[in-house]
Amino acid sequence: MWPRLVANKILRKRLGSNNFVADFPCNKEIPSLDRPSLSPNSIFSHHKDTHNYSTWNVGGVAPPEDLDIEDLLDTGNTSCEIYVLGFQEIVPLSASNVLGSENSKVSMKWNSLIRRALNNKKKLHCLDKIQHSNEERNKNIPGQDFRCIISKQMVGILITVWVRSYLCPYIRYPSVSCIGCGIMGCLGNKGSVSVRFRLHETSFCFVCSHLASGGRQGDEKLRNANVSEIFSRTSFPRGPSLDLPRKILDHDRVIFLGDLNYRISLPESNVRLLVDERDWKSLLENDQLRMELMNGQFEGWNEGSIQFAPTYKYRPNSDVYYGCFHQSKKGEKKRAPAWCDRIIWYGKGLKQHEYDRGEENFSDHRPVKAIFTAEVGVLHSLKQFQSFFLSERFDRITSQTDDFVCKGRSSFQI
Repeated sequence: MWPRLVANKILRKRLGSNNFVADFPCNKEIPSLDRPSLSPNSIFSHHKDTHNYSTWNVGGVAPPEDLDIEDLLDTGNTSCEIYVLGFQEIVPLSASNVLGSENSKVSMKWNSLIRRALNNKKKLHCLDKIQHSNEERNKNIPGQDFRCIISKQMVGILITVWVRSYLCPYIRYPSVSCIGCGIMGCLGNKGSVSVRFRLHETSFCFVCSHLASGGRQGDEKLRNANVSEIFSRTSFPRGPSLDLPRKILDHDRVIFLGDLNYRISLPESNVRLLVDERDWKSLLENDQLRMELMNGQFEGWNEGSIQFAPTYKYRPNSDVYYGCFHQSKKGEKKRAPAWCDRIIWYGKGLKQHEYDRGEENFSDHRPVKAIFTAEVGVLHSLKQFQSFFLSERFDRITSQTDDFVCKGRSSFQI
């Protein structure tokens, strides 16, 4: 074991292969008839997709068979085109795990639960009835089911991306990059799994991370060092035309999510008192990640308004924070509550509409979820564009969005 650790450290070797799991291979290049080249006979426009992003440290516990994650995905209230879910600690820490081996059975179980929730036929039918006009209610709208385009696990970190099947032909160049930042600065018990793809003409990069833990003064520097390593060491292939972004921040739309482990820089007793009073403002003024966002490792990044209770650390299967005086055991470590689980973004073209936590409680963390609209560049030939304006789809969109004609945009969700 140790010779391998030393070799990995010296060579700065990335953990995990570049392989990933998907329902089917995405197109590396869309045929020219479907994807026009930029020319005097083409038009570049912007659409907006709606996306749902979630992150959850599940505490090394396999999901129960009866776990219902439809509430976390909010499938009954929103109609999103893309779902991105990041998990941490999907397997318990062990010597074999930190060396980078993958327990595919656990990731398969999570993906099975996600597939079942997203493709709930009854809810899909209800959403179709809401979204479409009376004349179309009884039609079987194709392409509304969800497919997994990327699923990648490194030790306990899992990221999985699901899109409506009608978008699959327009997703190209999916790729993954795994960075271990754990023991000796290279093992996969901490680190990141990053995925990227191009949707139409816009590149997306999602970083699912589990940063260094610890609530002592100065531990935030370890987390900052992890972030620096992730940004510097993560890289993707340039593609056949050598025009694809290699580094995380080179992409058009960037999301960083996970158990970032940043704490609140106050004495534990003060933190617990403010949590009891639900004084989020005073707590957030001392939140380590907020400090980094203002003038630190994440300067220039954005985070939505936090209006929910800290997500860590709970007693599993309860609503009680770990270490509360009336629940604590003799000799038990006390961990002050904190917003360890976060979703932040970088750059333009992303707008957050919801930022909240879920209440699934079998882990010591609560999950966090966010809904965004993302601008996507689309290249049309003049013939395609004219056909679109004469189509029923344009009639349907203009009946739902008054500003489509003047802005040339439609509405999608992530």
